[in-house]
Amino acid sequence: MATIKEVAELAGVSSATVSRVLNNDSTLNITDETRSNIIAAAKQLNYVKKTKASRFTIGILHWYSLEQELGDPFYLSIRMGVERFCQKDDIDIVRIFKTDGDYLEKLKNVDGIICIGKFSKEKMKEISDQARRTIFLDMETDEIEYNTISLDFKTSMKTVINYLVSLNHQKIGFLGGKEVLEDGSEYPDFRQEYFIKYCSRNGVDYKDFIMIDEFSRESGYRMMTNMIQSNNLPTAIIAASDPIAIGAIRALKEHGIRVPEDVSIVGFDDIEDAIYTSPALTTVSTPNYYMGQYGAMMIYSILNEYDTIPVKITLPCHFVERDSCKKI
Repeated sequence: MATIKEVAELAGVSSATVSRVLNNDSTLNITDETRSNIIAAAKQLNYVKKTKASRFTIGILHWYSLEQELGDPFYLSIRMGVERFCQKDDIDIVRIFKTDGDYLEKLKNVDGIICIGKFSKEKMKEISDQARRTIFLDMETDEIEYNTISLDFKTSMKTVINYLVSLNHQKIGFLGGKEVLEDGSEYPDFRQEYFIKYCSRNGVDYKDFIMIDEFSRESGYRMMTNMIQSNNLPTAIIAASDPIAIGAIRALKEHGIRVPEDVSIVGFDDIEDAIYTSPALTTVSTPNYYMGQYGAMMIYSILNEYDTIPVKITLPCHFVERDSCKKI
């Protein structure tokens, strides 16, 4: 079997150059002719690239159950981003759910941990003590003690409120969900915090139109039904997730309330179903998949370095205007 050294001798280049070409190193600066010579030499010698053995094992710790993941594509998309990066870079994965009683024991021998979801400060410390190379995805902390990646809900909510105000909406509601940590406390929903801030700043009537339940279609349906039965509807609704928005649209339709003619709806996440609702859902697109990829990329980089400091990363979201909002 031919070796990289033999390919290098035939092509008249170094073994390192051959290795980088055959591994598709985009940072390598060589002429197209040299690259073609290397590929031709490898083909002539019937060189077979060896399968790279995995050097690292990363644990993916989910704060929710498998059933919850299947019900809401948000976290599923993050996990897919992590797994795609690991597959590309030959990193082994151990998937663990926090509902597993002995999950810390199962993470004992991994090189790094990617935590997806919400964790209390005590649990973050416990996990980080287990593996120094740890990152928390979809988490935001005041102090930069741990590696975290979160979404820019501040700019997103400001954009949504300004958009609805530009459509003359002055009564805007919010349908949110609770995320309860293992210590019984609730993780703050920054969407709700910024919703209140920017409604107040724009003189919007919102105080009677806030409801909080769960992040699900069923919850959206329930909350919207209760709001309808109160006989006090806003002209626009912002849902903290697309599943909540989809449930709310169904409730409105069942009560003969038209979207967007009577009530405008905006969601969050831009899941695949959002474009197939009737009407198609105006929403905020969140880079969940890329959050997973960046998280895996960071852990991989940390695994290849000796000294690191914690970082706090905020990813941008973008507004997607479709058909579920209307000027009044």
